[in-house]
Amino acid sequence: MKKHQEHHFIAKSTEPVTFEEVEENDFALPPIFHDRVSLDVIHDGAYLPPEFLQDAEGNFYNQEDIQKHFVIERDWGANFVAARLAYKLGLPGFLTVNTARVLMDFGRFPGSTRPDASHLGRLAINQPFSELLDFNQKRDVLEDHYDAISDTMEEYLQGKLLKIAIHTYDRYNASGTERPMISLVTRMLNYQTESKMPADMFDPLFPDVLADYTVDRVLVSRISLALEKDLISVGHNYPYLLPEGSIEVRHQVWRFFDWLHRKFVSAHPETAEDVGFNAVWRMLKDTNFRSAQSAALRSAVHHYRRPTKKTETFYENAVQAYHQIRLFLHAPENDLLMKYRLDPMRCMSLGIEIRKDIAWDFDEQGRPTQPNFERLNKVTDLLANSIIKYFNVDRMDMNKVPQKSDQFEGMENINNSLFN
Repeated sequence: MKKHQEHHFIAKSTEPVTFEEVEENDFALPPIFHDRVSLDVIHDGAYLPPEFLQDAEGNFYNQEDIQKHFVIERDWGANFVAARLAYKLGLPGFLTVNTARVLMDFGRFPGSTRPDASHLGRLAINQPFSELLDFNQKRDVLEDHYDAISDTMEEYLQGKLLKIAIHTYDRYNASGTERPMISLVTRMLNYQTESKMPADMFDPLFPDVLADYTVDRVLVSRISLALEKDLISVGHNYPYLLPEGSIEVRHQVWRFFDWLHRKFVSAHPETAEDVGFNAVWRMLKDTNFRSAQSAALRSAVHHYRRPTKKTETFYENAVQAYHQIRLFLHAPENDLLMKYRLDPMRCMSLGIEIRKDIAWDFDEQGRPTQPNFERLNKVTDLLANSIIKYFNVDRMDMNKVPQKSDQFEGMENINNSLFN
């Protein structure tokens, strides 16, 4: 069986995430954007480590039930789309998660899903493993897989301008209506309904308005136009939006606080080695919620909880540091929010959902039979051509070109906005 064409999950331990190289091709984007575009696939993995297929006494879980959930959860064909897109763009490859989504979903916050949770309200460990695994197994899943993927992803995304996530989704909604062939996902779930970020999730220093749109609308329009002209239906943020636990949202929040960190230290270099300030920055950038220390600091900053006598000096200093950062962000003379929104190197996150029946063929029972490279390549080539035209024509026409290509910093005197 060729790679990524497995019909059944693979009971084998492997690296949770790997960078998959593609055949070398000429880089299709302007030189100034070299190393600025990333591709990732987090839901097309097929590997389930054997230690998670049995309980502590060595009794195997129901393999047929796991396989049934594996077929439902897997983003069939996403790796093939990413490989083709990387080749067409001239990228060296893409990042792919090998751990099967049925065991652990990196596109959600860490934790074990409650039985009554909605699809978008799930946590990283979902059915059936949220009921099958014991406490130690769940902790091992998160430490050995979720954290390892997170570390690799963080390094891979450093300095990127555009993060493209490739997913595939079912042909039909639960109601039986047919979904569009392609969906471009660019808005956060809670912002759509409440016009603000959820309370008690990410730090409230993250501005609500940044949740409105995660990518330049011109790019989305360019892709939509090219696909629709070829009779490929396109939806925007339908049938679902970006859940707050998705890597696209977590990455957006992380990059904003990383940008703010750089600006603050540039203005206040004396804080660079300060223990209290560094604890606050770690807390702000803990968008995966994996740090107990950051959780404790959040409780002191936002819930006014009392520390122990032994730690009260540290927490008091950290709380003061937090409020100094807050004042810096909101100072009218700094105008930092507008500078970030207008920054030509503000990172963008685009989720591309392709219907599974475009990438794969399925039998009457809904079981995958084989990839369909003719359909897959046609759609992917249209996506690639749209992205190439956006960088080579649209951004150049609108002067959306970084002034400093060697680092991500706030730029001064830029009149063009990526998001407005």
